[in-house]
Amino acid sequence: MDKKHTHHTLNLPLQLVISFDQVISFYDKYVEDKNHPYHKSAVEITEYLDKYPVLREGFTDFSKLEDYKEQIDLVLDGLFPEILTNNEIKVATIPFSFQSFKYSNRLKKILENVGDAYDFTARNLDEKELYLHACVLILNVYYGYTIDLKRPFFFDIPDNKLGITKHYRVAFNGDFCQVIPTENAPKITKEDVHLLLDNYDNIEVWKQKFPPDSYIFKGFGIMNLFDVTFDETLSSIRENLLRSDDNLVASLRKNLSEFFNIRDLKLGFSVFGNIDKDTKRSHLKRSESLLFNNEKEVECNEFFCKGITDRIFNKKEEIAISDLEQYAQLSGENDFYKRLKAQGIQSIILIPIVASKGRDLAVLEIASPRAYELNSVNQQKLKDIIPVFQSAVSRASEDYQNILEATIQEQYTSIHSSVKWRFYDAAEKYQQKIADQIEDPVIEDIVFEEVYPLFGQSDIKGSSLARNEAIKEDLTTQLQLAIKVLEAALQQDNLPIYEELIFRIVSYLNETKEGLKAGDEVGILQFLKKDIYPVFNHLKATSPTLALLITEYINSLDDNLKVVYDKRKAYEDSVNILNIKLSTYIDKKQEEAQMMFPHYFERYKTDGVEYNMYIGQSLVKDKAFHKLYLYNLRLWQLQNMYEMEQVAHSARKQMEHDLQVASLILVHSNPLAIKFRMDEKQFDVDGAYNIRYEIIKKRIDKANIKNTTQRLTVPGKIAIVYSQDKDALEYIKYIKYMQSKNCFGKLEKLELEDLQGVSGLRALRVEVIYQEDFCKKSSLTIDELMEEFK
Repeated sequence: MDKKHTHHTLNLPLQLVISFDQVISFYDKYVEDKNHPYHKSAVEITEYLDKYPVLREGFTDFSKLEDYKEQIDLVLDGLFPEILTNNEIKVATIPFSFQSFKYSNRLKKILENVGDAYDFTARNLDEKELYLHACVLILNVYYGYTIDLKRPFFFDIPDNKLGITKHYRVAFNGDFCQVIPTENAPKITKEDVHLLLDNYDNIEVWKQKFPPDSYIFKGFGIMNLFDVTFDETLSSIRENLLRSDDNLVASLRKNLSEFFNIRDLKLGFSVFGNIDKDTKRSHLKRSESLLFNNEKEVECNEFFCKGITDRIFNKKEEIAISDLEQYAQLSGENDFYKRLKAQGIQSIILIPIVASKGRDLAVLEIASPRAYELNSVNQQKLKDIIPVFQSAVSRASEDYQNILEATIQEQYTSIHSSVKWRFYDAAEKYQQKIADQIEDPVIEDIVFEEVYPLFGQSDIKGSSLARNEAIKEDLTTQLQLAIKVLEAALQQDNLPIYEELIFRIVSYLNETKEGLKAGDEVGILQFLKKDIYPVFNHLKATSPTLALLITEYINSLDDNLKVVYDKRKAYEDSVNILNIKLSTYIDKKQEEAQMMFPHYFERYKTDGVEYNMYIGQSLVKDKAFHKLYLYNLRLWQLQNMYEMEQVAHSARKQMEHDLQVASLILVHSNPLAIKFRMDEKQFDVDGAYNIRYEIIKKRIDKANIKNTTQRLTVPGKIAIVYSQDKDALEYIKYIKYMQSKNCFGKLEKLELEDLQGVSGLRALRVEVIYQEDFCKKSSLTIDELMEEFK
């Protein structure tokens, strides 16, 4: 057995002396008591052991354990009774060294299957910790303190036969040892003990009070091992489920393999959502399954037999199938059987686990390649584990629900990250009011005072006209196809009704070509549905030739909308391409801009892109605002608007409709207040004076240049609207810098026609110089931009 242990040279405050004096002393008592039933045996044993005084006196050479093995076995026979040796997991050992020298038969059998590389030492016990334990032993045994450093020690012992690792907890019996100080041992005072109790992590303090080899440990110890594989597995499963990393299934498979003593146990799971009550059709939310491959939807009634469907999905009860072939004879070779058979599975346990709020049903699959290895009996072992899985499934379901809610908030009711801190503050104050039981608590308004607004817009020019033109072309095509069918019908059967229908379609066709008015499209479609399609249905049923033409007409229609949708789709695809490119670009650039100074940013997707930005001291919690950051953001906005023009220009090559953008920046010098509107779930300017800014924003893109009918915003130019001269001077400085970089061409200074409720606006308008080889990666970051502008 000694090959299972490696003796290390240990640095300890104890000199380890192996002695059996305290056990032999028990026999001495029996020798003195002639009436004791063990008297005669004790006389024989002590007379024999007296020939080996070293066993009483002690020795430090561990090799003598083998030399005196026969005598030591005799001494310890009373501690290892033969009647218990096949049941107890017990070993005699030298403390701290784990040098062991007498084993119960059961432990011998356990160690027969460990392999040559195994070292019989406790788990996670380093030399520093051993030293401290030795010091505490001295304090408790010699000085009489009751310092509690007890914690469970474990042995992880592999079973190569089963291919698993078993776990054992140690109970140590130190009744057969004593601690003796040497002349080099410092006397320990109460003050020393207090110092040590406050310095567990300072090994040098302990070594000062307990120098190496300053005490003698004389005797030996008994270790009793208890199989705690079940408890360790339960703990490991709980730990793995809490961690929920990418290796979760592999980790759990190892746990359950040890739990069931099955080396090649297989594990899988599926999470079912939205289970139909009648058909048991379900959406598979997540799956690392032994049963399913890449399915997104499962017809459970068809995949499983009725018995499994009833147990798992109705009663939510576990089920064990101990013999797959016997199952096939009783239930037929359904898809469930075929999937398991293909993987060599012959027994399986299915465990339904319902999330706490009933949203999802997880099914755990534990399988073995051998029949009857998993069955209804060892299924009962899972009763203590299932609640752990239920907690994990409930937590995962709630976490997933939180992710969905966070996604909804981010994508549909987004609160920008720069101002979330203010919402958290308000929410905490509101919850405190509830905790303080304040009657009718009201959440406070979210208002940011003294913030500077920036507004930008890249609008698809002529989008309404292009959309109407696409509708007109599609309607024209649809009406011409209808005429084609009716003309063929007229040639086949010269009926006046066909001529009348053709006349009405031609009238609609002429009106469409002249231009659509509100309601025209709906009127035409209602006419086709009410008056034309019943005729088509009749013709289709009576004439194979006309049926082909009608099929051609139907095939030209969109499957969902039932109208010709070619030109409109091409237009909408072009708009989507442009919108996505512009939105993606500004979102990425905005992340860079936030690094300069946190500010509120809100983007809207229209026919093009428009956005609001606000910057100021009240928006941030732990930073100091300076107007320099406002100027930086204005320059960044102009640079970014130029780059978005380049993005839109490059996108024209990918679009079927040649769409262009007209860009606009609105400059507002005076700070204002913004307030979060609870009903609309968005920020708006606050206060009557500030409303003027919102009015300008809504109307400015329709503004004309003064004394002309020309619009301010046109493709190929960026318009910058302002009302104060100082703003113009600031932007002219930025424009000149960008002209020097060959980004801008000619600059115009314009006055604008008065808008309803707004007068006195002026504008700078600068020509964009397009680059045919514009690369997003080569655009300047905000840091580079500011460095260049210095």
